[in-house]
Amino acid sequence: MQEEGKTGVLQKIFSGNDRYRKIVIIVGLAGIALIFFSGFFKTEEKAEEIEEIPLQTAEEYTQQLENNLTEILSSIEGAGPAKVMVTLENGTETKYATEEVHNNEETREEQNGQTTRTQQSNDSQIQYITVRDADGTERALALTEIQPKVKGVVVVCPGGEDPVVQQRIIHAVTTALNLSSQHVCVTK
Repeated sequence: MQEEGKTGVLQKIFSGNDRYRKIVIIVGLAGIALIFFSGFFKTEEKAEEIEEIPLQTAEEYTQQLENNLTEILSSIEGAGPAKVMVTLENGTETKYATEEVHNNEETREEQNGQTTRTQQSNDSQIQYITVRDADGTERALALTEIQPKVKGVVVVCPGGEDPVVQQRIIHAVTTALNLSSQHVCVTK
């Protein structure tokens, strides 16, 4: 009986000679179908994007810093073509997801209704949360990657002996890397 009601409504809508109404309904149904199917494709793309996040090593990070500084410092008036060396305090540090489990136990010994001895133990365990890759291997879930801290920068350029150029270079490096000027050496 409900099917007759539904088909009756559709027949009423399509029964008129109003072509405009038919076109609007067909386009609307096609739009709804496209929206429905697009949801499947977006989910798969997001999953692939998450898996393709490359982790940068300390060497790659150093090389990237050196290249960026070389480009910037070479464009300072009077500096000339610059060569840059960056040193780091440590390597790249990765923070992993962990879960902490606490165990609290209390043991009481009683004789004749009186407590003779009470013993308490508090245990805590930290475990890494692991995920299984598509190929079946398990690995710890990385939350974030902390880039190493810059220890010092050496800049060699033809204009490195001019005090004005030196000051410009030192200012540029200290601003870009949040370093003190004591950790920057500029020379010819």
